[in-house]
Amino acid sequence: MAPPIPSHATASDADAAADDWAARDDFEEPPAGSHSHPPVAAAAAEEAAEEAPPAPPAEDIKEIESNLQSLELQPSDAPQDSVQTEAEERNRKRHLNVVFIGHVDAGKSTAGGQILFLSGQVDDRTIQKYEKEAKDKSRESWYMAYIMDTNEEERAKGKTVEVGRAHFETETTRFTILDAPGHKSYVPNMISGASQADIGVLVISARKGEFETGYERGGQTREHVLLAKTLGVSKLIVVINKMDDPTVGWSKERYDEIEGKMTPFLKSSGYNVKKDVQFLPISGLLGANMKTRMDKSTCKWWNGPCLFEIMDCIEVPLRDPKGPVRMPIMDKYKDMGTVVMGKIESGTISEGDNLVVMPNKANVKVISIYCDEDKVRSAAPGENVRVKLSGIEEEDIAAGFVVSNVGNPVGAVTEFNAQLQILELLDNAIFTAGYKAVLHIHSVVEECEIVDLIEEIDLKRKKESDPKKKKPKRKPLFVKNGAVVVCRVQVSNLICIENFSDSPQLGRFTLRTEGKTIAVGKVVAVPPAGSATFKA
Repeated sequence: MAPPIPSHATASDADAAADDWAARDDFEEPPAGSHSHPPVAAAAAEEAAEEAPPAPPAEDIKEIESNLQSLELQPSDAPQDSVQTEAEERNRKRHLNVVFIGHVDAGKSTAGGQILFLSGQVDDRTIQKYEKEAKDKSRESWYMAYIMDTNEEERAKGKTVEVGRAHFETETTRFTILDAPGHKSYVPNMISGASQADIGVLVISARKGEFETGYERGGQTREHVLLAKTLGVSKLIVVINKMDDPTVGWSKERYDEIEGKMTPFLKSSGYNVKKDVQFLPISGLLGANMKTRMDKSTCKWWNGPCLFEIMDCIEVPLRDPKGPVRMPIMDKYKDMGTVVMGKIESGTISEGDNLVVMPNKANVKVISIYCDEDKVRSAAPGENVRVKLSGIEEEDIAAGFVVSNVGNPVGAVTEFNAQLQILELLDNAIFTAGYKAVLHIHSVVEECEIVDLIEEIDLKRKKESDPKKKKPKRKPLFVKNGAVVVCRVQVSNLICIENFSDSPQLGRFTLRTEGKTIAVGKVVAVPPAGSATFKA
Protein backbone atom coordinates (compact mmCIF):
# COMPACT_ATOMS: atom_id res chain seq x y z
CA MET A 1 0.00 0.00 0.00
CA ALA A 2 1.14 3.61 -0.57
CA PRO A 3 2.52 5.31 2.57
CA PRO A 4 0.05 7.65 4.25
CA ILE A 5 0.62 11.36 3.81
CA PRO A 6 1.05 13.25 7.07
CA SER A 7 -1.79 15.58 7.90
CA HIS A 8 0.53 18.58 8.26
CA ALA A 9 2.01 18.21 4.77
CA THR A 10 1.65 21.09 2.33
CA ALA A 11 -0.48 20.89 -0.83
CA SER A 12 2.59 20.64 -3.04
CA ASP A 13 3.94 17.77 -0.89
CA ALA A 14 0.57 16.05 -1.17
CA ASP A 15 0.62 16.38 -4.98
CA ALA A 16 4.15 14.96 -5.13
CA ALA A 17 3.17 12.04 -2.93
CA ALA A 18 0.10 11.37 -5.06
CA ASP A 19 2.22 11.36 -8.23
CA ASP A 20 4.68 9.00 -6.54
CA TRP A 21 1.82 6.64 -5.54
CA ALA A 22 0.29 6.68 -9.02
CA ALA A 23 3.66 5.98 -10.66
CA ARG A 24 4.30 2.85 -8.57
CA ASP A 25 3.38 -0.44 -10.21
CA ASP A 26 3.78 -2.61 -7.13
CA PHE A 27 0.67 -1.36 -5.38
CA GLU A 28 -2.10 -3.69 -4.32
CA GLU A 29 -5.71 -3.21 -5.29
CA PRO A 30 -8.00 -2.64 -2.32
CA PRO A 31 -10.08 -5.76 -1.62
CA ALA A 32 -13.40 -5.98 -3.47
CA GLY A 33 -16.20 -4.34 -1.59
CA SER A 34 -13.77 -2.21 0.41
CA HIS A 35 -14.73 1.47 0.63
CA SER A 36 -11.39 2.66 2.01
CA HIS A 37 -9.68 5.20 -0.28
CA PRO A 38 -6.27 6.72 -0.06
CA PRO A 39 -6.61 10.14 1.58
CA VAL A 40 -5.60 11.82 -1.70
CA ALA A 41 -8.35 10.04 -3.59
CA ALA A 42 -10.79 11.04 -0.87
CA ALA A 43 -9.67 14.64 -1.22
CA ALA A 44 -10.08 14.49 -4.99
CA ALA A 45 -13.53 12.98 -4.55
CA GLU A 46 -14.47 15.81 -2.22
CA GLU A 47 -13.29 18.39 -4.80
CA ALA A 48 -15.31 16.62 -7.53
CA ALA A 49 -18.34 16.55 -5.25
CA GLU A 50 -18.03 20.30 -4.73
CA GLU A 51 -17.91 20.92 -8.53
CA ALA A 52 -20.61 18.34 -9.46
CA PRO A 53 -24.31 19.33 -9.40
CA PRO A 54 -26.35 18.09 -6.44
CA ALA A 55 -27.55 14.41 -6.70
CA PRO A 56 -31.18 14.03 -7.80
CA PRO A 57 -33.67 13.00 -5.15
CA ALA A 58 -34.63 9.27 -4.79
CA GLU A 59 -38.01 9.81 -6.49
CA ASP A 60 -36.30 11.20 -9.60
CA ILE A 61 -33.93 8.21 -9.70
CA LYS A 62 -36.88 5.80 -9.59
CA GLU A 63 -38.57 7.72 -12.40
CA ILE A 64 -35.42 7.62 -14.55
CA GLU A 65 -35.04 3.89 -13.91
CA SER A 66 -38.66 3.20 -14.90
CA ASN A 67 -38.20 5.29 -18.08
CA LEU A 68 -35.07 3.31 -18.94
CA GLN A 69 -36.94 0.05 -18.42
CA SER A 70 -39.74 1.17 -20.70
CA LEU A 71 -37.15 2.16 -23.32
CA GLU A 72 -35.51 -1.26 -23.03
CA LEU A 73 -38.86 -3.03 -23.48
CA GLN A 74 -39.92 -0.94 -26.44
CA PRO A 75 -37.78 -2.58 -29.14
CA SER A 76 -39.04 -6.10 -28.25
CA ASP A 77 -42.67 -4.89 -28.32
CA ALA A 78 -42.42 -3.17 -31.68
CA PRO A 79 -41.80 -6.26 -33.83
CA GLN A 80 -44.66 -8.12 -32.13
CA ASP A 81 -47.05 -5.34 -33.11
CA SER A 82 -45.76 -5.41 -36.69
CA VAL A 83 -46.11 -9.20 -36.86
CA GLN A 84 -49.72 -8.90 -35.74
CA THR A 85 -50.50 -6.24 -38.32
CA GLU A 86 -48.83 -8.34 -41.03
CA ALA A 87 -50.88 -11.35 -39.95
CA GLU A 88 -54.04 -9.24 -40.06
CA GLU A 89 -53.11 -8.02 -43.53
CA ARG A 90 -52.53 -11.62 -44.67
CA ASN A 91 -55.95 -12.60 -43.39
CA ARG A 92 -57.51 -9.84 -45.45
CA LYS A 93 -55.92 -11.14 -48.63
CA ARG A 94 -57.71 -13.96 -50.40
CA HIS A 95 -55.90 -17.29 -50.73
CA LEU A 96 -55.75 -19.42 -53.87
CA ASN A 97 -54.14 -22.78 -54.63
CA VAL A 98 -52.68 -22.85 -58.14
CA VAL A 99 -51.59 -26.18 -59.66
CA PHE A 100 -49.06 -26.33 -62.50
CA ILE A 101 -49.99 -29.16 -64.88
CA GLY A 102 -48.87 -30.34 -68.32
CA HIS A 103 -46.75 -32.86 -70.18
CA VAL A 104 -43.36 -33.94 -68.85
CA ASP A 105 -40.58 -31.42 -69.68
CA ALA A 106 -43.03 -28.63 -70.55
CA GLY A 107 -41.27 -26.39 -67.97
CA LYS A 108 -43.68 -26.50 -65.00
CA SER A 109 -41.03 -26.54 -62.26
CA THR A 110 -38.94 -23.90 -64.05
CA ALA A 111 -41.99 -21.60 -64.33
CA GLY A 112 -42.84 -22.19 -60.65
CA GLY A 113 -39.25 -21.51 -59.59
CA GLN A 114 -39.14 -18.34 -61.68
CA ILE A 115 -42.35 -17.08 -60.02
CA LEU A 116 -40.78 -17.59 -56.57
CA PHE A 117 -37.62 -15.77 -57.67
CA LEU A 118 -39.54 -12.84 -59.22
CA SER A 119 -41.74 -12.49 -56.12
CA GLY A 120 -38.68 -12.30 -53.83
CA GLN A 121 -39.03 -15.73 -52.19
CA VAL A 122 -35.56 -16.83 -53.36
CA ASP A 123 -32.40 -14.71 -53.15
CA ASP A 124 -29.61 -14.29 -55.74
CA ARG A 125 -27.10 -16.35 -53.74
CA THR A 126 -29.41 -19.39 -53.77
CA ILE A 127 -29.94 -18.99 -57.52
CA GLN A 128 -26.15 -18.85 -58.08
CA LYS A 129 -25.76 -22.03 -56.01
CA TYR A 130 -28.41 -23.81 -58.12
CA GLU A 131 -26.81 -22.55 -61.34
CA LYS A 132 -23.47 -24.06 -60.30
CA GLU A 133 -25.15 -27.32 -59.25
CA ALA A 134 -26.99 -27.61 -62.58
CA LYS A 135 -23.83 -26.74 -64.53
CA ASP A 136 -21.89 -29.48 -62.70
CA LYS A 137 -24.53 -31.96 -63.93
CA SER A 138 -24.33 -30.53 -67.49
CA ARG A 139 -27.96 -29.35 -67.18
CA GLU A 140 -27.54 -25.56 -67.26
CA SER A 141 -31.21 -24.84 -68.07
CA TRP A 142 -32.53 -26.81 -65.07
CA TYR A 143 -31.36 -24.45 -62.33
CA MET A 144 -34.73 -22.67 -61.92
CA ALA A 145 -36.51 -26.02 -61.55
CA TYR A 146 -34.25 -26.81 -58.56
CA ILE A 147 -36.23 -24.25 -56.52
CA MET A 148 -39.31 -26.48 -56.78
CA ASP A 149 -37.65 -29.90 -57.22
CA THR A 150 -35.88 -30.28 -53.90
CA ASN A 151 -34.88 -33.94 -53.66
CA GLU A 152 -31.88 -35.55 -55.37
CA GLU A 153 -33.91 -38.05 -57.43
CA GLU A 154 -35.90 -35.23 -59.01
CA ARG A 155 -32.79 -33.16 -59.71
CA ALA A 156 -30.81 -36.07 -61.15
CA LYS A 157 -33.59 -37.14 -63.54
CA GLY A 158 -35.01 -33.67 -64.19
CA LYS A 159 -38.49 -35.03 -63.44
CA THR A 160 -40.86 -33.94 -60.68
CA VAL A 161 -42.10 -36.91 -58.63
CA GLU A 162 -43.85 -35.47 -55.57
CA VAL A 163 -46.18 -32.46 -55.66
CA GLY A 164 -43.91 -29.49 -54.89
CA ARG A 165 -45.43 -26.85 -52.62
CA ALA A 166 -44.40 -23.21 -52.19
CA HIS A 167 -45.96 -19.85 -51.28
CA PHE A 168 -45.83 -16.33 -52.70
CA GLU A 169 -47.90 -13.17 -52.47
CA THR A 170 -49.04 -10.38 -54.74
CA GLU A 171 -50.70 -7.15 -53.61
CA THR A 172 -54.16 -8.69 -53.44
CA THR A 173 -53.72 -12.48 -53.20
CA ARG A 174 -51.73 -15.16 -51.36
CA PHE A 175 -50.91 -18.10 -53.60
CA THR A 176 -49.83 -21.65 -52.86
CA ILE A 177 -48.06 -23.18 -55.87
CA LEU A 178 -48.66 -26.91 -56.35
CA ASP A 179 -46.09 -28.20 -58.85
CA ALA A 180 -47.61 -31.45 -60.18
CA PRO A 181 -45.49 -34.15 -61.84
CA GLY A 182 -45.96 -34.48 -65.60
CA HIS A 183 -44.72 -38.04 -66.12
CA LYS A 184 -47.47 -40.62 -66.63
CA SER A 185 -46.00 -42.83 -63.88
CA TYR A 186 -46.78 -40.15 -61.31
CA VAL A 187 -50.34 -39.22 -62.34
CA PRO A 188 -51.73 -40.31 -58.92
CA ASN A 189 -49.50 -37.63 -57.34
CA MET A 190 -50.76 -35.11 -59.90
CA ILE A 191 -54.35 -36.02 -58.93
CA SER A 192 -53.64 -35.32 -55.24
CA GLY A 193 -52.21 -31.91 -56.20
CA ALA A 194 -55.03 -30.95 -58.56
CA SER A 195 -57.69 -32.00 -56.04
CA GLN A 196 -56.50 -29.15 -53.76
CA ALA A 197 -56.34 -26.50 -56.50
CA ASP A 198 -58.63 -23.54 -57.19
CA ILE A 199 -57.04 -22.56 -60.51
CA GLY A 200 -54.76 -24.38 -62.93
CA VAL A 201 -51.81 -23.26 -65.02
CA LEU A 202 -51.48 -25.59 -68.01
CA VAL A 203 -47.88 -25.33 -69.21
CA ILE A 204 -47.35 -26.19 -72.89
CA SER A 205 -43.96 -26.30 -74.59
CA ALA A 206 -43.85 -24.37 -77.85
CA ARG A 207 -40.58 -26.09 -78.84
CA LYS A 208 -40.83 -27.94 -82.14
CA GLY A 209 -41.97 -31.51 -81.54
CA GLU A 210 -42.59 -31.12 -77.78
CA PHE A 211 -46.12 -29.70 -78.07
CA GLU A 212 -47.07 -32.45 -80.52
CA THR A 213 -45.75 -35.21 -78.20
CA GLY A 214 -47.74 -33.90 -75.23
CA TYR A 215 -50.93 -33.28 -77.23
CA GLU A 216 -51.07 -36.51 -79.20
CA ARG A 217 -52.92 -39.59 -77.96
CA GLY A 218 -51.15 -40.88 -74.86
CA GLY A 219 -49.59 -37.48 -74.06
CA GLN A 220 -50.11 -36.04 -70.61
CA THR A 221 -51.46 -32.67 -71.83
CA ARG A 222 -54.83 -34.26 -72.68
CA GLU A 223 -55.06 -36.42 -69.54
CA HIS A 224 -54.08 -33.55 -67.24
CA VAL A 225 -56.75 -31.24 -68.72
CA LEU A 226 -59.47 -33.89 -68.27
CA LEU A 227 -58.35 -34.63 -64.72
CA ALA A 228 -58.14 -30.94 -63.81
CA LYS A 229 -61.72 -30.35 -64.96
CA THR A 230 -62.95 -33.45 -63.14
CA LEU A 231 -61.11 -32.51 -59.94
CA GLY A 232 -62.76 -29.07 -59.80
CA VAL A 233 -60.16 -26.78 -61.39
CA SER A 234 -62.71 -24.39 -62.85
CA LYS A 235 -60.33 -21.74 -64.24
CA LEU A 236 -57.37 -22.50 -66.49
CA ILE A 237 -54.46 -20.32 -67.60
CA VAL A 238 -52.76 -21.86 -70.64
CA VAL A 239 -49.15 -20.63 -70.75
CA ILE A 240 -47.30 -21.38 -73.95
CA ASN A 241 -43.76 -21.72 -72.62
CA LYS A 242 -40.28 -21.85 -74.23
CA MET A 243 -41.26 -19.13 -76.69
CA ASP A 244 -37.60 -17.99 -76.53
CA ASP A 245 -36.40 -21.34 -77.94
CA PRO A 246 -34.42 -21.06 -81.21
CA THR A 247 -36.99 -23.30 -82.96
CA VAL A 248 -39.75 -20.81 -82.03
CA GLY A 249 -38.21 -17.31 -81.67
CA TRP A 250 -41.44 -15.75 -80.28
CA SER A 251 -43.25 -16.73 -83.49
CA LYS A 252 -46.89 -15.61 -83.66
CA GLU A 253 -47.60 -18.40 -86.16
CA ARG A 254 -46.48 -21.08 -83.69
CA TYR A 255 -48.48 -19.47 -80.84
CA ASP A 256 -51.64 -19.30 -83.01
CA GLU A 257 -51.16 -22.92 -84.16
CA ILE A 258 -51.03 -24.19 -80.55
CA GLU A 259 -53.99 -22.04 -79.44
CA GLY A 260 -55.99 -23.22 -82.48
CA LYS A 261 -55.41 -26.89 -81.62
CA MET A 262 -56.00 -26.53 -77.88
CA THR A 263 -59.24 -24.50 -78.03
CA PRO A 264 -61.56 -27.23 -79.42
CA PHE A 265 -60.01 -29.81 -77.09
CA LEU A 266 -60.59 -27.59 -74.03
CA LYS A 267 -64.21 -27.08 -75.14
CA SER A 268 -64.73 -30.85 -75.45
CA SER A 269 -63.25 -31.27 -71.94
CA GLY A 270 -65.98 -29.06 -70.48
CA TYR A 271 -64.26 -25.67 -70.26
CA ASN A 272 -65.96 -22.49 -71.42
CA VAL A 273 -62.99 -21.11 -73.36
CA LYS A 274 -64.30 -17.52 -73.45
CA LYS A 275 -64.99 -17.27 -69.69
CA ASP A 276 -62.74 -19.80 -67.98
CA VAL A 277 -59.57 -20.05 -70.09
CA GLN A 278 -56.84 -17.52 -70.91
CA PHE A 279 -53.85 -18.07 -73.21
CA LEU A 280 -50.53 -16.21 -73.02
CA PRO A 281 -46.94 -16.68 -74.22
CA ILE A 282 -44.07 -16.80 -71.67
CA SER A 283 -40.48 -17.84 -71.19
CA GLY A 284 -40.16 -19.61 -67.83
CA LEU A 285 -36.36 -19.70 -68.03
CA LEU A 286 -35.98 -15.96 -68.74
CA GLY A 287 -39.05 -14.83 -66.76
CA ALA A 288 -40.47 -13.00 -69.80
CA ASN A 289 -44.15 -11.95 -69.55
CA MET A 290 -44.46 -13.30 -66.02
CA LYS A 291 -44.23 -10.53 -63.40
CA THR A 292 -44.14 -7.62 -65.84
CA ARG A 293 -45.55 -7.17 -69.32
CA MET A 294 -43.43 -8.16 -72.27
CA ASP A 295 -41.04 -5.68 -73.82
CA LYS A 296 -41.96 -4.85 -77.42
CA SER A 297 -38.34 -5.45 -78.45
CA THR A 298 -38.80 -9.10 -77.36
CA CYS A 299 -42.26 -9.75 -78.80
CA LYS A 300 -43.91 -7.13 -81.03
CA TRP A 301 -47.29 -8.81 -81.47
CA TRP A 302 -48.31 -9.50 -77.83
CA ASN A 303 -50.43 -6.73 -76.28
CA GLY A 304 -52.09 -8.73 -73.50
CA PRO A 305 -51.44 -8.96 -69.75
CA CYS A 306 -48.64 -10.85 -68.00
CA LEU A 307 -49.08 -13.99 -65.86
CA PHE A 308 -49.14 -12.20 -62.47
CA GLU A 309 -51.87 -9.81 -63.70
CA ILE A 310 -54.08 -12.68 -64.88
CA MET A 311 -53.59 -14.65 -61.64
CA ASP A 312 -54.40 -11.56 -59.55
CA CYS A 313 -57.62 -10.80 -61.43
CA ILE A 314 -58.97 -14.35 -61.74
CA GLU A 315 -62.35 -14.90 -60.06
CA VAL A 316 -63.18 -18.18 -58.35
CA PRO A 317 -66.44 -19.27 -56.68
CA LEU A 318 -66.62 -18.26 -53.01
CA ARG A 319 -66.76 -21.00 -50.37
CA ASP A 320 -69.08 -20.90 -47.37
CA PRO A 321 -67.19 -19.99 -44.15
CA LYS A 322 -70.33 -20.75 -42.10
CA GLY A 323 -70.94 -24.16 -43.70
CA PRO A 324 -70.20 -27.53 -42.07
CA VAL A 325 -66.49 -28.10 -41.36
CA ARG A 326 -64.91 -30.39 -43.95
CA MET A 327 -61.12 -30.87 -44.05
CA PRO A 328 -59.80 -33.97 -45.86
CA ILE A 329 -56.47 -35.01 -44.30
CA MET A 330 -53.57 -35.15 -46.77
CA ASP A 331 -50.83 -36.03 -44.31
CA LYS A 332 -50.06 -36.35 -40.58
CA TYR A 333 -47.02 -36.30 -38.28
CA LYS A 334 -45.99 -36.00 -34.62
CA ASP A 335 -44.70 -32.71 -33.22
CA MET A 336 -45.36 -32.38 -29.47
CA GLY A 337 -48.75 -33.85 -30.31
CA THR A 338 -50.67 -34.99 -33.39
CA VAL A 339 -50.57 -32.64 -36.39
CA VAL A 340 -52.74 -33.11 -39.51
CA MET A 341 -52.33 -31.31 -42.84
CA GLY A 342 -55.03 -30.55 -45.37
CA LYS A 343 -57.16 -27.99 -47.13
CA ILE A 344 -60.33 -26.67 -45.51
CA GLU A 345 -63.02 -27.29 -48.15
CA SER A 346 -65.93 -25.88 -46.13
CA GLY A 347 -66.55 -24.11 -42.81
CA THR A 348 -64.11 -22.38 -40.45
CA ILE A 349 -61.73 -24.03 -37.97
CA SER A 350 -60.77 -22.07 -34.81
CA GLU A 351 -58.52 -22.73 -31.82
CA GLY A 352 -60.42 -24.58 -29.08
CA ASP A 353 -63.01 -26.10 -31.47
CA ASN A 354 -64.33 -29.57 -30.61
CA LEU A 355 -64.45 -31.59 -33.85
CA VAL A 356 -64.62 -35.21 -34.96
CA VAL A 357 -62.28 -37.18 -37.25
CA MET A 358 -64.22 -39.50 -39.56
CA PRO A 359 -64.62 -42.38 -40.30
CA ASN A 360 -63.21 -43.55 -36.95
CA LYS A 361 -65.46 -41.11 -35.04
CA ALA A 362 -62.64 -39.81 -32.81
CA ASN A 363 -63.57 -36.67 -30.87
CA VAL A 364 -60.71 -34.15 -30.99
CA LYS A 365 -59.93 -30.62 -29.82
CA VAL A 366 -58.05 -28.02 -31.88
CA ILE A 367 -54.93 -26.92 -29.97
CA SER A 368 -53.33 -24.68 -32.61
CA ILE A 369 -53.58 -23.82 -36.32
CA TYR A 370 -50.75 -22.92 -38.70
CA CYS A 371 -51.40 -21.28 -42.05
CA ASP A 372 -48.26 -21.46 -44.25
CA GLU A 373 -45.67 -20.79 -41.51
CA ASP A 374 -47.78 -18.45 -39.36
CA LYS A 375 -49.80 -19.37 -36.29
CA VAL A 376 -53.40 -18.17 -36.62
CA ARG A 377 -56.46 -18.26 -34.39
CA SER A 378 -58.83 -19.43 -37.12
CA ALA A 379 -58.70 -20.49 -40.77
CA ALA A 380 -61.35 -20.03 -43.46
CA PRO A 381 -62.29 -22.32 -46.37
CA GLY A 382 -59.69 -22.61 -49.12
CA GLU A 383 -56.74 -22.38 -46.70
CA ASN A 384 -54.02 -25.04 -46.57
CA VAL A 385 -53.44 -25.60 -42.87
CA ARG A 386 -51.61 -27.67 -40.30
CA VAL A 387 -53.81 -28.33 -37.27
CA LYS A 388 -52.55 -29.71 -33.96
CA LEU A 389 -55.18 -31.95 -32.36
CA SER A 390 -55.59 -33.50 -28.93
CA GLY A 391 -57.62 -36.65 -28.26
CA ILE A 392 -56.17 -38.77 -31.08
CA GLU A 393 -52.87 -40.52 -31.81
CA GLU A 394 -50.99 -40.07 -35.06
CA GLU A 395 -51.14 -43.81 -35.85
CA ASP A 396 -54.97 -43.70 -35.69
CA ILE A 397 -55.15 -41.29 -38.66
CA ALA A 398 -54.76 -42.06 -42.38
CA ALA A 399 -54.78 -39.89 -45.51
CA GLY A 400 -58.38 -39.55 -46.66
CA PHE A 401 -59.86 -39.18 -43.18
CA VAL A 402 -61.94 -36.02 -42.82
CA VAL A 403 -62.08 -33.52 -39.94
CA SER A 404 -65.69 -32.36 -39.53
CA ASN A 405 -68.32 -30.97 -37.13
CA VAL A 406 -69.49 -33.07 -34.21
CA GLY A 407 -73.14 -32.16 -34.87
CA ASN A 408 -72.96 -32.56 -38.67
CA PRO A 409 -70.26 -35.11 -39.47
CA VAL A 410 -69.38 -36.23 -42.98
CA GLY A 411 -70.83 -39.60 -43.99
CA ALA A 412 -68.66 -42.74 -43.90
CA VAL A 413 -69.73 -45.40 -46.43
CA THR A 414 -68.59 -48.54 -48.23
CA GLU A 415 -70.85 -48.07 -51.27
CA PHE A 416 -72.46 -45.24 -53.23
CA ASN A 417 -74.22 -44.50 -56.51
CA ALA A 418 -72.30 -42.48 -59.08
CA GLN A 419 -72.74 -40.97 -62.50
CA LEU A 420 -69.72 -42.02 -64.56
CA GLN A 421 -68.41 -40.89 -67.92
CA ILE A 422 -66.31 -43.61 -69.53
CA LEU A 423 -63.27 -42.01 -71.18
CA GLU A 424 -61.07 -44.75 -72.53
CA LEU A 425 -61.17 -48.37 -71.45
CA LEU A 426 -58.15 -50.62 -71.77
CA ASP A 427 -57.97 -52.74 -74.93
CA ASN A 428 -60.64 -55.44 -75.09
CA ALA A 429 -62.08 -54.39 -71.73
CA ILE A 430 -65.84 -54.27 -71.13
CA PHE A 431 -67.28 -51.98 -68.46
CA THR A 432 -69.82 -54.11 -66.62
CA ALA A 433 -70.72 -55.32 -63.13
CA GLY A 434 -67.59 -56.82 -61.58
CA TYR A 435 -65.21 -54.27 -63.16
CA LYS A 436 -62.40 -53.33 -60.75
CA ALA A 437 -60.40 -50.09 -60.65
CA VAL A 438 -58.66 -47.64 -58.29
CA LEU A 439 -60.87 -44.85 -56.95
CA HIS A 440 -59.36 -41.36 -56.38
CA ILE A 441 -61.71 -39.05 -54.42
CA HIS A 442 -60.29 -35.98 -52.55
CA SER A 443 -57.31 -37.48 -50.65
CA VAL A 444 -58.67 -41.07 -50.71
CA VAL A 445 -57.06 -43.73 -52.90
CA GLU A 446 -58.98 -46.99 -52.61
CA GLU A 447 -59.60 -50.09 -54.72
CA CYS A 448 -63.22 -50.38 -55.81
CA GLU A 449 -65.59 -52.62 -57.73
CA ILE A 450 -68.59 -51.76 -59.90
CA VAL A 451 -71.34 -53.98 -58.47
CA ASP A 452 -74.30 -52.83 -60.58
CA LEU A 453 -75.04 -50.79 -63.70
CA ILE A 454 -78.27 -48.95 -62.86
CA GLU A 455 -78.98 -46.77 -65.90
CA GLU A 456 -77.32 -45.59 -69.10
CA ILE A 457 -77.89 -41.92 -69.84
CA ASP A 458 -78.25 -40.92 -73.49
CA LEU A 459 -77.10 -37.32 -73.52
CA LYS A 460 -78.45 -36.61 -77.02
CA ARG A 461 -81.94 -37.89 -76.24
CA LYS A 462 -81.86 -36.15 -72.88
CA LYS A 463 -81.45 -32.79 -74.61
CA GLU A 464 -84.11 -33.44 -77.24
CA SER A 465 -86.77 -35.14 -75.10
CA ASP A 466 -89.58 -33.47 -73.22
CA PRO A 467 -88.77 -33.50 -69.47
CA LYS A 468 -92.49 -34.12 -68.65
CA LYS A 469 -92.49 -37.44 -70.50
CA LYS A 470 -90.69 -39.93 -68.30
CA LYS A 471 -89.10 -42.73 -70.25
CA PRO A 472 -88.34 -46.10 -68.66
CA LYS A 473 -84.79 -46.53 -67.41
CA ARG A 474 -82.38 -48.34 -69.70
CA LYS A 475 -80.55 -50.84 -67.52
CA PRO A 476 -77.51 -51.97 -69.54
CA LEU A 477 -75.46 -55.13 -69.17
CA PHE A 478 -72.29 -53.31 -70.27
CA VAL A 479 -71.19 -49.95 -71.73
CA LYS A 480 -68.44 -48.77 -74.11
CA ASN A 481 -66.11 -45.78 -74.39
CA GLY A 482 -67.86 -42.41 -74.23
CA ALA A 483 -70.93 -43.76 -72.42
CA VAL A 484 -72.48 -42.03 -69.39
CA VAL A 485 -73.82 -44.48 -66.83
CA VAL A 486 -75.25 -44.46 -63.31
CA CYS A 487 -73.75 -47.33 -61.37
CA ARG A 488 -73.16 -48.60 -57.84
CA VAL A 489 -69.56 -48.51 -56.61
CA GLN A 490 -68.34 -50.59 -53.66
CA VAL A 491 -65.15 -50.33 -51.60
CA SER A 492 -63.82 -52.61 -48.85
CA ASN A 493 -62.94 -49.89 -46.30
CA LEU A 494 -65.05 -46.99 -45.00
CA ILE A 495 -64.50 -43.78 -46.98
CA CYS A 496 -65.74 -40.23 -46.30
CA ILE A 497 -67.74 -38.79 -49.21
CA GLU A 498 -70.78 -36.59 -49.88
CA ASN A 499 -73.19 -36.05 -52.72
CA PHE A 500 -71.72 -33.83 -55.43
CA SER A 501 -74.72 -31.49 -55.11
CA ASP A 502 -73.96 -30.95 -51.38
CA SER A 503 -70.16 -30.78 -51.52
CA PRO A 504 -68.48 -30.85 -54.96
CA GLN A 505 -65.02 -31.22 -53.40
CA LEU A 506 -66.02 -34.44 -51.61
CA GLY A 507 -68.26 -35.72 -54.39
CA ARG A 508 -66.10 -35.83 -57.56
CA PHE A 509 -63.72 -38.65 -58.40
CA THR A 510 -61.72 -40.50 -61.05
CA LEU A 511 -61.29 -44.20 -61.79
CA ARG A 512 -57.90 -45.45 -62.93
CA THR A 513 -56.54 -48.84 -63.84
CA GLU A 514 -53.07 -49.94 -64.94
CA GLY A 515 -51.80 -46.37 -64.98
CA LYS A 516 -54.64 -45.00 -67.13
CA THR A 517 -57.62 -42.79 -66.28
CA ILE A 518 -60.61 -44.75 -67.58
CA ALA A 519 -63.55 -42.76 -66.15
CA VAL A 520 -64.50 -39.59 -64.30
CA GLY A 521 -67.61 -39.20 -62.19
CA LYS A 522 -69.63 -37.66 -59.39
CA VAL A 523 -71.46 -39.09 -56.39
CA VAL A 524 -75.24 -38.90 -56.89
CA ALA A 525 -76.52 -40.95 -53.92
CA VAL A 526 -75.08 -42.13 -50.60
CA PRO A 527 -76.61 -44.47 -47.98
CA PRO A 528 -78.82 -42.86 -45.30
CA ALA A 529 -77.07 -41.09 -42.41
CA GLY A 530 -75.49 -43.49 -39.94
CA SER A 531 -75.46 -46.37 -42.44
CA ALA A 532 -72.47 -47.51 -44.53
CA THR A 533 -74.53 -49.39 -47.14
CA PHE A 534 -77.84 -49.17 -48.97
CA LYS A 535 -80.22 -51.41 -47.06
CA ALA A 536 -81.95 -54.03 -49.20
